[in-house]
Amino acid sequence: MAAEAEVLDELHRLRARVPQLTGALAASVDGLVLAQDTPGVEPEGLAALTAAALGVALRVADATGRGDFRELLLRGEHGYVATYAAGPSAVLTLLAGDRANVGRLHLEGRRAGTRIGELVEAAAEAQPAPAARPAPKALTPRTRTARTARTLPGPTGESR
Repeated sequence: MAAEAEVLDELHRLRARVPQLTGALAASVDGLVLAQDTPGVEPEGLAALTAAALGVALRVADATGRGDFRELLLRGEHGYVATYAAGPSAVLTLLAGDRANVGRLHLEGRRAGTRIGELVEAAAEAQPAPAARPAPKALTPRTRTARTARTLPGPTGESR
């Protein structure tokens, strides 16, 4: 990804602004790591779990009429995991200690999510469009019948 260095720089600035953060990860909505600063946490696993949680959150928001996904907050015994929308194709996941100021976490997480979303979208727009592949030749009814007759098992279970 062309914007990986810029996204990583945004994660580092975010961690400097919010000292209680113990990790930050930007991922695509389908669970691929875009950039990460997550010492002690396996980033690919966190990105995959974030994508799964995002899928559930989207369904809950839709089922309850709450609109588009904005953020998800999990509070555990040892701290917080917060996930924020970062444009239409990415998410920002933050890890924070149990003494984190949640208001500050939300303020900075929302701002960083917006910025990361802009970076990811700008990088996607800057990429050249993939070259079009020639369309495969269509099978004629005769070819399709001949191919099907050879591959489908006959009444006794053997191929014809």
